[in-house]
Amino acid sequence: MENKKRILILALSGIGDALMFTPSLKVLRREYPNAQIDVLVMFKGVKEIYDRIELADNIIFFDFLKQGGIKSLKFIFGLRGKYDVSINVYPSNRKEYNVIALLIGAKTRGAVQYLRRHSLEFGFLNNSTILEDDKFHNVEENIKVCEKIIGKQITDIPELQLVLNDADKLFAKKYIEKNRLEGKILVGIHAGCSLLKNHINRRWEPENFVELCRQIINKNNVTVLLFGGPDEEELNKQIMKEVNSANMVLVKTKSLIETTAVMSYCNLFISNDSGLMHIAAALQIKLVPIIGPTSLNYIKPWKTKYKAATLNLECAPCFHYSPVPLLCSRTDKQFKCIKELSVNNVYSVFEELKNE
Repeated sequence: MENKKRILILALSGIGDALMFTPSLKVLRREYPNAQIDVLVMFKGVKEIYDRIELADNIIFFDFLKQGGIKSLKFIFGLRGKYDVSINVYPSNRKEYNVIALLIGAKTRGAVQYLRRHSLEFGFLNNSTILEDDKFHNVEENIKVCEKIIGKQITDIPELQLVLNDADKLFAKKYIEKNRLEGKILVGIHAGCSLLKNHINRRWEPENFVELCRQIINKNNVTVLLFGGPDEEELNKQIMKEVNSANMVLVKTKSLIETTAVMSYCNLFISNDSGLMHIAAALQIKLVPIIGPTSLNYIKPWKTKYKAATLNLECAPCFHYSPVPLLCSRTDKQFKCIKELSVNNVYSVFEELKNE
């Protein structure tokens, strides 16, 4: 009867968080091969990723942000009583997510018991929880929740799951050919990240990316590909204009999965803490994550070769998973951890990783 379980994964947070649940999704499918496993998402990019890995029976897309309260409640009550188990993907320390899990009505509601603001965010509405541990990676936190649901320890944690179909690969091949990039060493760069909750302060300064691109291009026989979403187009255009090099391409695509397909041609990737950083990890690309206030324990690239560029200040990390905006308590220089990380520091890490 265990295989007849009806499980709903609430993957309502961002792309990186959704990707870091995919090892757990693979474990759940392995442990419950005949179960109905559905995933609820609210970002189209997440749906594209989950559709292609084919580990769930249904990927349910609903844009809670655009649909408003009444339509959202009607949608949620439409799912009520259909599942035995729901799991809130880590991190999802928001009262909205916990209320959604309660209203859907699964008897078992799996989640993490957060060390900060757990009760304030209604974490008590979940009834099958594990205590958050700052030493664990996001992937490991998700696995711990699944262990609680399954009832046994998981020792062989899989890699991030990401699949490109034939159409995706064909798109990327044509893109590479059109831009005459065949046979070139390609270095991908993502200069953006989420803007929610003051997360712009996780970004390395644009002028630093300009100088880094110049050094990479001038000192190496490589081409730099600049990636980003629609809200980062102006940022990328600014960087492109200031670098002003024929060995640099601003990648423009119509979807996240097309961006992912082009990224698969990169030999190395440099990024702020972002969803594209985790996509690069899932693609097994060498990675230089630029880390400021975020905990490297939480978000380090999973099962791929990387070297982090970070200052390792005594006050870091200060970013924790909650709805509270990112704040800095320093009095000498706000967000010193990212603002004083030099171009030479990041470039030297790039050189080390490139030569490995």
